[in-house]
Amino acid sequence: MPLFRANIDKKGRLIRAAGAVALAVAAAALWPESRVLAAALGLAALFVGFEASRGWCALRACGLKTKF
Repeated sequence: MPLFRANIDKKGRLIRAAGAVALAVAAAALWPESRVLAAALGLAALFVGFEASRGWCALRACGLKTKF
């Protein structure tokens, strides 16, 4: 059984990719104000981008239902 088996469809991947971009933009915008918050948002963007690229959702892997 693969560790990160795909559990979302194309629509879910696109939504997560858009979320990753939004988080990255927010991190870049907040960098001058709060580097700690910007770094946290940047890490979140990387994780959500990983989910989008693999077609895998951490919440679904934990048994929670997501809409997409």
